[in-house]
Amino acid sequence: MRTFGRVTDPANGARFWVQVDPDPNGFLDSIYLTALCQTLKLNYGESPFYGDWGLPAEPSVVTQIFPDYYVMLTQQRYAPYFMFLGIAKVPALTPSGAPTPVYNITVKFQYGAQDSITVIPEAMVDGFGIPIVDGYGNPITIGTKSGRYVAQ
Repeated sequence: MRTFGRVTDPANGARFWVQVDPDPNGFLDSIYLTALCQTLKLNYGESPFYGDWGLPAEPSVVTQIFPDYYVMLTQQRYAPYFMFLGIAKVPALTPSGAPTPVYNITVKFQYGAQDSITVIPEAMVDGFGIPIVDGYGNPITIGTKSGRYVAQ
């Protein structure tokens, strides 16, 4: 099993698509965490395979009703894959005083599971530390770097 997620290099902000595989012990927690993040970014009905997954972003903006129900459904769908998965709504306001939907996500991996993304591409940067991109907006890679990263 595998999936792909977007990783941001904290040093320069370059974003890469990386393959997320099971950790060295064979646990799939990193794969499911990446899939959870992608599902929360998905518009409702956008997936050709899972039409009832995702959040209704546009209707939520139009009606000013938070997508709490759909966030709860997503939490219930992914909870069996973790030791603990909690998604809680946080009361938050924009600078104009309007409420915004903000959720805290707490995940406890299976006992012994680790983050499986430890190597990402290294971006070529200019003299100001800004990544150099190709014609499609993807950072040009010059090698790899090690660390602890989370795909989103």
